[in-house]
Amino acid sequence: MKIARALISVSDKKGIAALARALERQGVDIISTGGTAELLKKEKIPVREISSFTAFPEVLEGRVKTLHPRVHGGLLYKRGNPKHEAEAREFGFEPIDLVVVNLYPFEETIAKPKVTLADAIEKIDIGGPSMIRSAAKNYESVTVVVDPADYEAVLENIRDNDGATTLKLREHLAIKAFIKCSDYDRVIGNFLNKEQTTDASFSISLPLVTRLRYGENPHQTAALYGDFDRHFEKLHGKELSFNNILDISAATNLIAEFEQPTVAILKHTNPCGVGSDVDLRKAWEKAFATDKQAPFGGIIVCNRSIDEPLAKTISEIFSEVIVA
Repeated sequence: MKIARALISVSDKKGIAALARALERQGVDIISTGGTAELLKKEKIPVREISSFTAFPEVLEGRVKTLHPRVHGGLLYKRGNPKHEAEAREFGFEPIDLVVVNLYPFEETIAKPKVTLADAIEKIDIGGPSMIRSAAKNYESVTVVVDPADYEAVLENIRDNDGATTLKLREHLAIKAFIKCSDYDRVIGNFLNKEQTTDASFSISLPLVTRLRYGENPHQTAALYGDFDRHFEKLHGKELSFNNILDISAATNLIAEFEQPTVAILKHTNPCGVGSDVDLRKAWEKAFATDKQAPFGGIIVCNRSIDEPLAKTISEIFSEVIVA
């Protein structure tokens, strides 16, 4: 679907001027809101204010600006559907082919130490998710972008397809958009649930870290979700397996119970030996002395940095993973 008109309304303005300028060079009509429109004007990029597009002013301190039939009609009507096309002409709906939206930073707001409930509520985005959902529902005709990391890929797709985007890209971005809205609402719901101390429900959503070679057994598929890679840096060795990650989780939970220098050896999540001593080498010797056969192919974890001589000693024994 060729991009003739774009609606841009972003909280995170990183890269938005470059995107808008590239769209403008493609002859795209740009509609924008509030602070985003001001930024684009400062960058000398032609832009139509949303109030001009809807013929209705932004009201209620900006709480209502894009919640308008001309916006959602322009997003939702089915291109090529005679009834939709006729109603679009009757009500003056101009098609919006591209929506670039990211949401008020609710999660960042509630992470602040002294945030009030009123502050948090003001950062609940209403118009943004509504536009995202309308655009994503009509992905057969409309491209929706919710992540600045996708700007360049979208521009490349437009350049490669004579000003249009491919259905494959639109579908991919629509899925991403619905997931974004779901995650956003989840954070709001969990926050308000906690504020009211109802604990009626709790939901989580975790990003994919990596797909694993197999699950607990070779015939099973597996993947790792969450922020595992934020806590560990792999220095050497093959890709981690499902069982490696299971053992690392058990090992780090065990070692967290100790304050003084400690070494633990585990296999299949079971502790084979644990030793504590102010001298880390002695801690290792104690742990290893517990069972000198079991450590083969196991996990070794230490709650201190390991120096080179001790690392060489430990590496004399075959182990799947060493964590320090």
